[in-house]
Amino acid sequence: MKLNGKKVLVTGADGFIGSHLVEQLINEGCTVRAFVYYNSFNSCGWLDTFSKELSDQIEIFSGDIRDPNGVRVAMKGIDIVFHLAALIAIPFSYHSPDSYIDTNVKGTLNIVQAAKDLGIERVLVTSTSEVYGTAQYIPIDENHPRQPQSPYSASKIGADAIADSFYRSFNLPLTIVRPFNTYGPRQSARAVIPTIITQLFSGKEEIKLGDIIPTRDLLFVKDTVRGFAEIAKSDSLIGHDCNIATESEISVGDLAQELISQINPSARIVTDAQRIRPEKSEVFRLFGSNQKIKEHTNWSPSYTLATGLAETIEWFRDADNLKRYKADIYNI
Repeated sequence: MKLNGKKVLVTGADGFIGSHLVEQLINEGCTVRAFVYYNSFNSCGWLDTFSKELSDQIEIFSGDIRDPNGVRVAMKGIDIVFHLAALIAIPFSYHSPDSYIDTNVKGTLNIVQAAKDLGIERVLVTSTSEVYGTAQYIPIDENHPRQPQSPYSASKIGADAIADSFYRSFNLPLTIVRPFNTYGPRQSARAVIPTIITQLFSGKEEIKLGDIIPTRDLLFVKDTVRGFAEIAKSDSLIGHDCNIATESEISVGDLAQELISQINPSARIVTDAQRIRPEKSEVFRLFGSNQKIKEHTNWSPSYTLATGLAETIEWFRDADNLKRYKADIYNI
């Protein structure tokens, strides 16, 4: 499938990955409708930071992914849906699991039900590497067992299953896209890289972190959204789930030391107990296979960890960007 000229809907367009995907799809020649979370502040999240020239190319639809009526209205006249809207914070899922079921599972059901009824040409549902849990083998391919090690990951496993059932039951032209640990400009303050960088740029000498042993497969956001676009173009991936990963890993501790060495070498890591996950809930190793995406598309990572971190650090170095973050507050 060619993306040029297609009318696309991006849910979660106001968020970190979603806002970058909007830019990628405009560059691909798509007409973009951005589904953003309705709020009384009339905020469109990161889309509010776009230039007027870019903003003028986007149609904004304010709604709530949990509402099937609004979802259906948003999807009318659309060719391709990129479904990214979700609750993602793992610690918040420990005490508010109901909201994760409502948003992640029911929200996905709303998307695929409307897609079936409206005859949408292509649906991409966003999963997460957290569904795999701690690696039982590496690199983690799409056949790896699912392990619901948090209510968040359980909700995403449920959402993936709902999506897959609509492909199998109704032949809905759907792919489950599973990015590994995406990072870069605009990332949520609850993620580890913004947590470290914002503390460093705020002059902290003690950098508060949880467990520093776990490893992650870190994927720069521009590679992530290019992966979404390439997967959408691949008809051979309909009915599949597909990782986007770098096939590499780094521990949280080594990552933190690298950022410390670049920004403030005198800083040191201290353990903050409230940031530590329950032992059986912590995902200790993520190291993803990218064999399938390479077999079916032209995608391969363009960014090394060094180049991706450099671009991320420079974005946070801008005072206008840094002021959006609160380094003194632990954001669950």
